[in-house]
Amino acid sequence: MNHTHEHTGSGCQFQPDPGMEKMKDRLSRIAHKILVLSGKGGVGKSTVAVNTAIALAKAGKTVGLLDVDIHGPSVPEMLGLTGHTVDATESGITPVTCLNGIRVMSVGFLLKNQDDAVIWRGPLKYSVIKQFLSDVDWGDLDYLIVDAPPGTGDEPLSVAQFLEGDAAALIVTTPQQVAIADVRKSIRFCQKLGVRILGVIENMSGFICPHCHATVNIFHTGGGESMARQLNVPFLGAIPLDPAIVDCGDGGDSFLDRFSESPAALAYRDILEPILAIDAHRAHGLSFSPNPVTDTTGSRLRVAFPVADGRLCMHFGHCQVFEFIDVNPDTGVIIGQTSETPPAHEPGLLPAWVHEKGATIVITGGMGSRAQALFRENGIQVVTGAPAETPRELITAYIKGDLKTGANVCDH
Repeated sequence: MNHTHEHTGSGCQFQPDPGMEKMKDRLSRIAHKILVLSGKGGVGKSTVAVNTAIALAKAGKTVGLLDVDIHGPSVPEMLGLTGHTVDATESGITPVTCLNGIRVMSVGFLLKNQDDAVIWRGPLKYSVIKQFLSDVDWGDLDYLIVDAPPGTGDEPLSVAQFLEGDAAALIVTTPQQVAIADVRKSIRFCQKLGVRILGVIENMSGFICPHCHATVNIFHTGGGESMARQLNVPFLGAIPLDPAIVDCGDGGDSFLDRFSESPAALAYRDILEPILAIDAHRAHGLSFSPNPVTDTTGSRLRVAFPVADGRLCMHFGHCQVFEFIDVNPDTGVIIGQTSETPPAHEPGLLPAWVHEKGATIVITGGMGSRAQALFRENGIQVVTGAPAETPRELITAYIKGDLKTGANVCDH
C-alpha cells in the first residue's frame, strides 16, 4: 500500500494513503472484477471485453466497463460514445452510461481531441488508473470488466496490484502460433500475480462468409484450445470472425442485439456460462475455482468424455483425450472444462485414472461390460450409447434430461 509521509516534532510517522482507502471502499461495492488480457495486440481483446459486458448486462447484471488502454482507447468508439465527456460531483467522477445500462470509463473521455497521442510514462499511467478505481463513482456493480492493453506492462500490472488478488481474467488469443506464443505470457502473468484465470477464448476462429455462410479457417483453428490444454487452464470457446462484428464495432452498435442468433453471438453465450457461475457459487455459499481439476468438493458434478477429433469417441479406450466438464448441479451451469491425455489403455488403469481426476460419471458411445464393472468399482456411473457429438452438446443435453442414448456400440 502507498503511504503519505508526515513529519512531526517527535519524528516521522506514516499515514495511510486516503486514495487507497477510498479505492477499497469503491471496490467493496463491486462483486466481481474481470480483467480481459492478451499478450498479443490485434486479437480482438477490446471486442471481447465490450461484448462480454453487453452479454452480462443482457443477462440482467449491473455492469461497469473500464478501459485502461491508455494509448489506444477504443471502447468509446465501439459503444458509440465518441465525444462524450465525464462530470465530477461530490461523490466522484460519473461514468458514462450507455446501452443496457453499462457504466463506462475511459481515458478517451478525457481527451479534447480524439487524435491526440497520449505520451505518458509509467508513474502517470499508474496515477490515472488509481484515479479510475478510486474516484470514479461506479456504485454497486455485479461485474466490472477491465479492458487492458496487450502485453504485461504498466496498465495490467497496476490493475492487478490494486485489486490485490480479487480479480479473475479472460485470456484472449487468435488461433495462430505467432499469437499464442505471446498469449502464454499473459497466463504466466496471472499465475505469478495470483489472478484467477476464468479461461481462454479463441477469437477469430474461422471466418463466416456472409454470402454462402461457409466457414474458412483463415488463421487456422484450435490453437487456443490446444494452449489451454497444455497449460491446464479452462478453454471457454471459439468465436468466429464475422463481418457484422466489425461493422457493429465501427458503428457503435450492439452486435449481440442485432445478430443474436449468429454463430458468434451463440459462442458468447457459451463463454458467459463460467462467468455467471461465479454468482451461482456465491448464492450457494461456495468458493469459485475456475480450474476445478484439484477442487471436486461442494456442489460440483464432474463428467468425463472420451474424445477424438473434438467429438465423443465411440470406444472409450480409443480416444485421444478425455474432456472433463464441471457442472453446478443446483443451477445446471457449466463451471469449467479441461482436457487430459489418458494413460495407455490397460485393464483397470483408465477407471482408476478417471476416478483420480474426480469424475463421477463417464459418458461414452460404447464400453464393454468388464470395463463398466471396473468403473463402477471406482464409484463412477457409466452412460453408454451416446451420440458422437461435442462434450458441450452432450453435457447440455444430459443436464436437461434430454440426452438420447442408443445401443452400446462396444458391448464385449
